[in-house]
Amino acid sequence: MRILFVNGPNLKLLGRRETGIYGRTSLAEIKKRVLQRARTLRVLVDFRQSNHEGDLVDLIGAAPGRYSAIVINPAAYTHTSVALRDAIAAVGLPTVEIHLSNIHARENFRRRSLTAPVCAGQICGFGPLSYLLGLEAAVSLAKSTGKRP
Repeated sequence: MRILFVNGPNLKLLGRRETGIYGRTSLAEIKKRVLQRARTLRVLVDFRQSNHEGDLVDLIGAAPGRYSAIVINPAAYTHTSVALRDAIAAVGLPTVEIHLSNIHARENFRRRSLTAPVCAGQICGFGPLSYLLGLEAAVSLAKSTGKRP
């Protein structure tokens, strides 16, 4: 089983960017933790990040047949990207939306997710743990739906 992690804009700045909101853990450290947990679950993980919406759409579009599920932190594109929403809906893979912060407790414009309605679920507000919970959810969904590349 393979799980694709898709990370949106500015997430490479984690650990240095607005640490009061996003914490001090870097994306590289989060990736390391996810890969460690994936090994114990006996699944493979590809961990990708881009600041470019089209690159993220391409990653999602290429996922069927290669991945069993997707975990996505769309970052700022959560609130603006119809293109990401449509890509997630089109591929038909179980997808889990994750966020480090609780988007529902933040500014009004961050409380609406365009991508969540086409995802199996959303995990937010648990910091780096959101990524591990997202992995667990994606593996469970992939097993229950029988999605295997």
